[in-house]
Parts: sequence; structure tokens; C-alpha cells
Amino acid sequence: MEQVTDHTLAGARKVIAVHINYPSRAAQRGRTPAQPSYFLKPASSLALSGSSVERPAGCELLGFEGEIALIIGTPARRVGLEDAWSHVKWVTAGNDLGVYDLRYADKGSNLRSKGGDGFTPVGPALLPAAAVDPAGLRVRTWHNGNPVQDDTTEDLLFPFARLVADLSQLLTLEAGDIILTGTPAGASVAVPGDVLEVEVSTTAAGAAGVALTTGRLATRVVEGTEPFAGFGAGPKTDDRQREEAYGSREAAGIPAPATVLTPALKAKLEQVATATLSSQLRKRGLNNVSIDGLQATRPDRKVVGLARTLRFVPNREDLFKAHGGGFNAQKQAIDSVNEGEILVMEARGEKGTGTVGDILALRAQVRGAAAIITDGGVRDFTAVAGLEMPTYFANPHPAVLGRRHIPWDTDITIACGGATVQPGDIIVGDADGILVIPPAIAAELADDCIRQEREEAFIFEMVGQGHSVDGLYPMNAAWQSRFEEREAGAPHA
Repeated sequence: MEQVTDHTLAGARKVIAVHINYPSRAAQRGRTPAQPSYFLKPASSLALSGSSVERPAGCELLGFEGEIALIIGTPARRVGLEDAWSHVKWVTAGNDLGVYDLRYADKGSNLRSKGGDGFTPVGPALLPAAAVDPAGLRVRTWHNGNPVQDDTTEDLLFPFARLVADLSQLLTLEAGDIILTGTPAGASVAVPGDVLEVEVSTTAAGAAGVALTTGRLATRVVEGTEPFAGFGAGPKTDDRQREEAYGSREAAGIPAPATVLTPALKAKLEQVATATLSSQLRKRGLNNVSIDGLQATRPDRKVVGLARTLRFVPNREDLFKAHGGGFNAQKQAIDSVNEGEILVMEARGEKGTGTVGDILALRAQVRGAAAIITDGGVRDFTAVAGLEMPTYFANPHPAVLGRRHIPWDTDITIACGGATVQPGDIIVGDADGILVIPPAIAAELADDCIRQEREEAFIFEMVGQGHSVDGLYPMNAAWQSRFEEREAGAPHA
């Protein structure tokens, strides 16, 4: 079987990679694209099987992604779906390597994070495209001999012919060009000393009665020794990038964040009415802790969670060009909200544009957010209102946020609906309103609210028996004594 050689790699003028194409990867990422999207890798990133790849000095997160690589045989420009596959000459294995430490630097282009020398090994053998069924291929990846990825092309989001036809609408695919067709779930991180292997094979036996296979594409990871210079972007990472690189917080070894909002405290806050909470907050001198003027998509739901914050500033065209596009602060906030958290947005009460729409709201729900709160508008209102996750908002509005806003920063102190909100504040919301509770007093506040509601239940019962509210509501010493006797003799939750 023909092998990938230096001559093969020399024929590649461009390497095109697909972001998400396997349903398993889409489920892992929490988003399923409606159309394929792509990025370019330089031809200088190509390498042969058996080569080594450097994890750049100072970098922590060298991610690997086993993929099926297509090599174009005849130029394709504006080809249709029916003959797109005929322009593919070879199929082989590929590994889409990249350092998550540099993702922040290129606003989605992936040039530095995925374009390093040796970051696209392919091979070792070439399968003739005419001899395989593009929907009958299997890709497997081993990390230090352990299988970590295994999937087939039977139910791809975007079949290979569609990728070729789609790309050819705008650019000419030239002979030798390589298309990396996406990775299934299981991609993770490698460290120096690790060996990565990727194999592509047919899922059915060929004419000789055996499956065709590329053999294993082997790459050894070594530590880079040349540090980054003082100019240009240097490595930088955080827990969000670690979670993305490893596939989950658990796989990355990231502990669940410590929180004052324990399950027991959360259950207590869910039990008491916001009116009771407001009363107890007022007794403590906290009169400015309600987020006002909003309505809820799910007024039947009560939400309790920790605040994450996002701030929009008024639109200024030159600043929007720098801060509004790509993986901006709005998308970063949505894509980092965690299970049970509530994303609170400062939109300055500006109702003339949307601040969140159906796709981003769905992404927040998939990540487990308890709610979204914005004192601005909501786009795609019907779809947002149809989600299980509640959204609190000022009004529906069809305009995109760029009409009035620039997504500016996240997890800072903000103002929303007339209240100051800090990351880590406890938010309680229901049909009666939204309250911001300082974490330091939450446990004591919940206990006092539960007692207050028991007192009010007692008063309600006494009034129902015919007693006057005089001295009963609020209770004087005599009624208080009767209540205490009742409490002492009546077990309660």
C-alpha cells in the first residue's frame, strides 16, 4: 500500500480543518453546529509518522485529536455534492495537535495554537478514496497504548462530500490539499514522553476479505527547550482552557469550587418565599438588594444559585471592532458558566436591543446554568421562553447587541436592575422578584426566614380560629409565649 512521504506533504498548499463534525464531540462540547466551520493550518505543520512534536516551552496543554484526513487529487471549484468525492484521491490518518495555552491569542483563527511545526502529523499509509465508502470508515486513537477515541463516519454531522463541495464554493481545493474532517469525543492532553497513535480503517472487509487500514500514525511528544521571546503572545491558561483541553473538569483534575451555597442551604432558600427573604434583609438594613423591573420566561420556577457576571458598555464603533467579534466577553461568560450558577448581565437597563438569544441561552442551559438575568432585551424570545432554564429580562427585542452594547468584561462587580451584584453573591428569584443575598449572612438569613414563616403560619391559623389580629399580628409577648409552647411540642422539618 502506498505510504505518505515527504513528496506527499510537499504537494499540500493548504491544510483545512473542521471544527465539530462528530455527534459525540458535539455532545461533549455542548453545541451542535448547523453548518460546518473551518480553520487553516499551515503546510509547515505537516509531519510524517514516527516524528516527534514539541510541546512548546512554557506550555501546559498540548491537545491531541485523532482525525481522518482527506487528500485532494484533482482541483475542485464549485463542485456539487454528487461528484465532490471524486475529487478526493487518498484517505489517511491525521492528528490535529494544538496548544490551548495560545488559544486566547488569535481570536479563533488557531494560527499559533494549532499551526506549530509538526502539529499535523499524517499517515502512514494512503487508502485510495475510490476503494472506500466515506460513510464506512473508523478512526481510533491510542494514548500511550490505551484506546481513547473510537468512532465511525456513519452518522457524521457533515459527510465528507459535503465538506468538499462546501469549501469549493469559495476557494479552489488544489491537488495535494489536505482536509482534516473533525475529531470524535475522547480527545485530551499529552505531555512530554507520551506516544500518540491514530489509525483509520474501513468498517467493512474489502475485496481481499480484510479491512483496509492506514496502520498507526505514531507521534512522540517531547519538551520544547526554546522559550518564547518577550515580544508577541506568550502561553497563558486557566481552568476553563484545562476543562476544554481534557474534555471535562473531572478529567482535568479541577476540583469543584468551594461554595457557601451548600445543598442544605440551597434547600432552605428554595423553601422560603422571596417576600420573607426581603423582610429579613430589610431587618438587617439591606434595602437595596432587589433586581427590579424584570419579567421571567418561567415564572413557575424558583431559582437559587451563585452569581456569575457580565458587563456590557455602550457601543462605540471603533471599540466594538476590537471587542465585539470572535470569542468575546459575552461568549466567554456563557461558555464558562457552571452547573447551578446564574449569569447576571449589566445592560444599563437598555431595552433597545437584545443581550442574549436562543443559541447562547441554550448553551448556558446545556452547561447547567440555573438562570440568566439581564436588565436588557432578549432576542429570539419564543425559543428562549421555551427553554427549561428561566431567563429574567426587561423586554423582547429583535436587534443584535451590537446596536447598543459592547461585551466588555466578566466576573466583576456590576449593576443590574438597580442592584449591585458581585461574583459569588447568592441570587434567589421567583415570580415575586429577584434578590441578591450577601454570602456571609445567607445561612443565618435562611434560618430566620424559616422561623418567620412558621410564625406566620401560626398567626394565620389563629386568625382562622377567630382571634383578633390585635396583639397577634405582630405577636405580643403572650402570643409569642403560646407560639414557643407550640414549637416546643410540635416537631417540624
